[in-house]
This record gives sequence, C-alpha cells and structure tokens, in this order.
Amino acid sequence: MHNTILNQYCSWLSPMSNRILFGTNGIRGIVNEELTPEFVTEVGIAVGTYFNAGNILIGCDSRTSSILFTRSAVSGLASAGCNIYEVGYAPTPAIQFAVKHFKMDGAVIITASHNPPEYNGIKVVAGDGVEIPREEEVKIEETFFKKKFSRRKWNELGKAVSFPGILDVYKEAIKKHIDSEAIREKNFKVVIDPANSVGALVTPYLLRELGCSVITINAQLDGNFPGRLPEPKPKTLGGLAKTVRATGADLGIAHDGDADRCFFVDELGNICLGDKTGTIIIDYILQRFPNSVVVTPISSSRMLEDIVKRRGSELLWTEVGSTMVSKRMKEVNSVIGMEDNGGIFYAPHQPVRDGALASALMLEVLANSNRTLSQMIDQLPKYFIIKERIDCPNERKQKVLEKLLKQTENYRRITVDGVKVFFEDGSVLMRPSGTEAIYRVYVEAKDEERAREIANWGISLVEENL
Repeated sequence: MHNTILNQYCSWLSPMSNRILFGTNGIRGIVNEELTPEFVTEVGIAVGTYFNAGNILIGCDSRTSSILFTRSAVSGLASAGCNIYEVGYAPTPAIQFAVKHFKMDGAVIITASHNPPEYNGIKVVAGDGVEIPREEEVKIEETFFKKKFSRRKWNELGKAVSFPGILDVYKEAIKKHIDSEAIREKNFKVVIDPANSVGALVTPYLLRELGCSVITINAQLDGNFPGRLPEPKPKTLGGLAKTVRATGADLGIAHDGDADRCFFVDELGNICLGDKTGTIIIDYILQRFPNSVVVTPISSSRMLEDIVKRRGSELLWTEVGSTMVSKRMKEVNSVIGMEDNGGIFYAPHQPVRDGALASALMLEVLANSNRTLSQMIDQLPKYFIIKERIDCPNERKQKVLEKLLKQTENYRRITVDGVKVFFEDGSVLMRPSGTEAIYRVYVEAKDEERAREIANWGISLVEENL
C-alpha cells in the first residue's frame, strides 16, 4: 500500500528534470529559463504525435509570453501532422468546452494559471474537454524524452487556421444551466476583477447579459499583471474588496490567470475563502440533485462533509489537483465537485473548473435564497483553520511520508494524498507539496485552542521525521 501512495508524488520533480514533464496541472516553468521556444516546440511535436495528426484547438491567457509559446506549440503540432484551430486569448474552461462542442480531438492551452508573470505553461486536454490523466501524460513524456516523434513529410504537415467565436458559444452554454430570470429580477450590482487576463473576455459580458450592473477593475489584458498577481487570495484582493464597499455592490468576483477559478467578496467587502463559497454552491445544487456524490480534494474543509451528509449525499476525497477531481467525477457520475482554491466543477455543464459558470451559479444562489452572501456564510458550520508550511527537501519527502503512514496507522485517516487524520473535534492533513520543497500541514477544529493543539501535534510529527 505504501508504494502505491508514494508513487503519486513523482510530480515533486521539477517539470524539466528526471524525465518528468507534467506537474499537478500541466507543464509549468519560468519563461526562457525552464520554458523556451525550442522546448515548447518539441513538446508540441510530442503532443501532436500523441494525438496522431488529429484536429487540435489552441488558445492562451494574456501573459507576455503566451503568443510566443502558442507559435512554438503550433509549429510542433503541425510538424506532427495535426491541424490546428487557433482561438487566441480565451479562458481555459471556454477552450475545454469548445473541444467537446466542436468535436475536436484535443486542445493545447498555453497558460500558467495562477503563477506569477515570469511563468508560463502548457495544458493538454482530451477530446472530452478534460485535461488528460497522468497515465496519458506518461505517454507524451516517453515520446518527448526518447524523441520518438512522428514528424510528417512536407506534403503531410498540418495546417493552422483562425477559429473565432468560441466565447459566444461558451457563454450561451453556461446560460442553459442558470436560472437567468431569477438573476434578472434582482438587478444585482457586481464588481469583477479578472486579473488583467482572459476572464475579462467572458464574465463581465455574461453577467451583463444576465441583467447585472457590472463594474470591472483590472479588466484590460496585460501580461505584466499590473493590477494584482493572478492568484486570487485574501492578500491580493484588497482592491476588489474596497471597490465592493465603495460602490455598494452585492458581490465581488475575482478570477485567476486563466479564469477557471473564482473567489468571491461578500456585500460587506469581506474576502471569502473558497471552501466556504464552494460549500454554499454545493449545498444549493444538492437540493436540486438529492442523493448525489460530491468530489473534493483531501485539502478541503470538513464543513463540506458536514453539509453533504446533512443533505443525505456522499463525499468522496481525492488527491489534490483539478485533474484528479475531474477524473473521479467522471468515474462515479458525480454532479458537482469543488476545490478550496475557488474551483467549482459542475458536470451538467462540464466536469472541470469553470470560473464564469461558478460566478453565474453564485448569483443564482443569491437570487433564489433571498439572503446575502455574508448571511449564508454565517450559517455554515464553524471551524478554526490553521495552515502551516515546513521546509522539507524534495529527496526527503518520500521517507517522511513513509514514517507518517506507519505512525498514524492506528488512527482514523485517509491516505489518498499525504495523511489526513480525523479526530472527533478536528482533523490534520500532512501533505508534501507537489510544487515546492515543503510539507503542508492543514488543521481545522471546532475551537481555536484545539486547532492549535492538533497543529502542534501534526507539525511535531512531520519535523521529527525530517
């Protein structure tokens, strides 16, 4: 059992070392250091070989390097015989929806999502619109490192054409799953902060079409991210919170760099954590779909478990990573899933993170509940949460995990990703980061003193095994 768990952590290795390309969400690296045009071109050839000269969509976020790497990837895909349909700047979920809607074989998305501006990355999407699973990533890695490229002859090269119009198709698809009339009747005032990236191309227009009065900040595309860094979190959303308060808005919405995630600010200007707003949306959806299965990573709060059980439904924990949630949702035919970083997965639309869909769903919740967001958050189960980081060299992570598994084997626990130990009045997750040389310790309990007690236990357990 231990070996199976330990094998999940091959993503500790940097994307460009030790014959591993893909991390938790695609390939990421610093521009012109780890991620160069030459490197991306060869990745494009490997991906094109994997898709066997298929029809591929390609799009990107607003980073300064996105067009550079789009061109590189197009060259590689064409070399392998793929026909490429270029959508330009677009949110990741819009591209994912278009893949399935237009019956493409797959997609390549040039984005580093929430990473700082010096980074970029590559996501590879299958024909169903979901990022390819780890077992398929391995096939691309093998092709890349062994140079087993399917380079086509001069008269078999792929062609690249412009493919506009996917954003309108995407917006209309979202509307089919939303109670538009309920939202229109409320005449909501909404402030949207798309982080100078591609969320600006969809969410403001979608919400105006739903009858909202929309105010935008940081809405011009600018890969330098002058308004704020692209990861939405409390310390980056002060400007949004101030604007909500100053304008008397009903809701604030913030996206990450590729607009597949969504953070909310309530009508009082309070920045809301993703696990709380995600739990509110899931509670609402479970009233529509009783006896459902909800999927979430092991890092999510137990408040979600409390709500799911209250609704008579089942909660399934997965490894951390959006692809893990999507994969599990498909396997168990789940209606909805969430991540505590602001990711909402709504399968009737598509089983992937979708920031614009999450925005519209939250407005529907507000419209039909006749309560404000702050009122709904006040009614959630209360937990005190502590999050700590412990430095740990990458080469030590497996040894530490092995010792933690042995030391906690007599506790009630889940080991799908690290070790999460449950107590009657709290829990602690001890998990090696997939992107940094650290262990993360996530603790929650019903009162602050108990949360600190559990945190001290978890921290000491990790530290004694370093």
